[in-house]
Amino acid sequence: MSTYQVLFLDIDGTILKPDHTYDPSTKEAIGQVQKKGLEVFLATGRPLHEIRDLAMELNVHSFIGYNGALALYKEEAAVNEPMKKETVLQFLEIARKNDHEMVLYTSEKNYFTSIDTPVVQHFIEMFQLKQNELFTEEVADQILGATLINLTAEDQKLYHFDPTYHLSQVNVEALLHCYDVIRDRVNKGGAIHKVLEVLKIPKENAIAFGDGMNDKEMLQAVGEGFAMGNAHPDLYQYAKHKTTSVTESGIANGLKILHLIEE
Repeated sequence: MSTYQVLFLDIDGTILKPDHTYDPSTKEAIGQVQKKGLEVFLATGRPLHEIRDLAMELNVHSFIGYNGALALYKEEAAVNEPMKKETVLQFLEIARKNDHEMVLYTSEKNYFTSIDTPVVQHFIEMFQLKQNELFTEEVADQILGATLINLTAEDQKLYHFDPTYHLSQVNVEALLHCYDVIRDRVNKGGAIHKVLEVLKIPKENAIAFGDGMNDKEMLQAVGEGFAMGNAHPDLYQYAKHKTTSVTESGIANGLKILHLIEE
């Protein structure tokens, strides 16, 4: 029986390659660690309603979504932290004034400030989003996470109105103009802390793999944090290990370092 008990895996750039497929070695690695008793979580900025098909393919039943705002252990909620309505409305107002777009995620839908602009259509296509609607203020108190679209690096400072929030650039080459809205106290790392408490698992027995700056708190929240070979350069300082890229069996190679799967 392994001393490791839980594995947290980011999706985009960690499980999924740029063409939205995953390496067969990834599915095989997940199956091998599950046989050794590890619980596997998908830990993503994505809304959970958009990853159910992938989870079914990988036989994973526990999740951290919306960059940590909702965590489910075998469908039971361990974390459920919507954003404050007034904060959501303030983000929307700044975006509107500066010709930026937003997508805001509830537990059921992706709400866009517009649907038919080219940058939004490209975003929807890149993440293969299906449950899309136009935002209305009626759902402003149900928002679990958000992404800003069509920003320059300079534009980030426009959104520094609340010191408990920061922006994290999406680590996808074609979407570097997109930034996830991250809360200092509600992020993947914070969700992992709560999940480990619920499962009574010490930090040292937890493993995580990620590639984006929205993964930095996650890699710090576990004993064995792996940054992918294709990770944002600033992420490596937060990781205990560096593995190969998502296109070079990065998850499988990292788990080999821990002797959890066969060479």
